[in-house]
Amino acid sequence: MSDALGAPAISNTTVISNFAAIGELDALCKVYGQLFLSTHVYEEIRAGLEGAYRFLEAVDQVLDPPNTGGWLRLTGLEGQNELRYFRECPLSLHAGEASCIAIARQRGWMLLTDDRAARAEARRLGLRLSGTLGTLVQVVERSVAPMDVANEWLRRMVNQRYRSPVSDLSELLER
Repeated sequence: MSDALGAPAISNTTVISNFAAIGELDALCKVYGQLFLSTHVYEEIRAGLEGAYRFLEAVDQVLDPPNTGGWLRLTGLEGQNELRYFRECPLSLHAGEASCIAIARQRGWMLLTDDRAARAEARRLGLRLSGTLGTLVQVVERSVAPMDVANEWLRRMVNQRYRSPVSDLSELLER
């Protein structure tokens, strides 16, 4: 349920999709414990199921009805501040990205996204931020998987149309 600093994390569709596409959604659980999705993100995932993204079916299998031990939890915008923050987001952001930013901003959570515009807005707001690559680095650093396995996951994501600025995670671990 938390990042390296102990705060909960909320993910938009991109990070969830990248790990689901390669059948490694549980790696997110192993890195973050519980992870949150906004209801707007969940709507995007459901819409993806109507298209060519059948791998997103795995998301429903790990959603958290209290008695099943699911680790992926849904949350909605709560209160006036979150609604105001949502409305203040640039109109260029999708509702999923804007809702995650609003929730992370109000609740002090880390935001997981690969979307360039969402990342720029999160940085502007001073939010803690990570994405697919940051999570893969955490996979290695927390001994969820060795470097060669994490690099294979990255290669598989790239084969599924993930645009990565690096082809080897060791470039990021050396920094």
